[in-house]
Amino acid sequence: MKLQIGIIGLGKFGLKFGQSLISLGHEVLGVDNNHYKVTNAQNILTQVYQADAMNREALEQIRIHDLEHVLVSVGDSIAESVMISMYLKELGVSKVWVKAIHKDHEKLLLKIGADEVIIPEFMAAKQIANRIAMPGFIEYLPFDKAMAVKEFSVKHWAGKTLKELNLTNTIGIQVIAVRRNGNKGYQYIPKADEIFHEGDNFVAIGSISQLGKITP
Repeated sequence: MKLQIGIIGLGKFGLKFGQSLISLGHEVLGVDNNHYKVTNAQNILTQVYQADAMNREALEQIRIHDLEHVLVSVGDSIAESVMISMYLKELGVSKVWVKAIHKDHEKLLLKIGADEVIIPEFMAAKQIANRIAMPGFIEYLPFDKAMAVKEFSVKHWAGKTLKELNLTNTIGIQVIAVRRNGNKGYQYIPKADEIFHEGDNFVAIGSISQLGKITP
């Protein structure tokens, strides 16, 4: 389903976020009061407005409230991000996501009604640390930071099927994709009776503690 998403603040993070959404086939409306940033985003995003998001009437005029999701990414200004987030909720935006610069900023944003708060530096540091400490680590799940997705290479489990391994009940993980040795593409939602071969790769979802114990 194609989404219509707004981004207020078209700096590096906001613009990259918008580019990623565009590449996934969604429509993105960008807002910034900086002429250079607006010009830079015009050939990237679906629609771009030069406007002061601290002005509630300006947000109403561009009908930001017609969007279900809006990301606020206005640099290091705590006051701006808080006021804009409050305006968005007052105008009826269903999901307001906000970039924060530290934990106290996050607490304040949540208190005024932000639905999700992102601290990019914290997320990046944690991702990199886990990729070093847990080879094969791919991504945290956004709804539960104790859960993750990790890729494995098969050695000891060669000759066994998913049904025989019974990973969901014995270990508490779920295999969601398999890439056969020598193949580039993944087979998603593999069948229980398919046999693992040495050198095959698979992607599993589960708790970080359980994923870290597996030696397949």
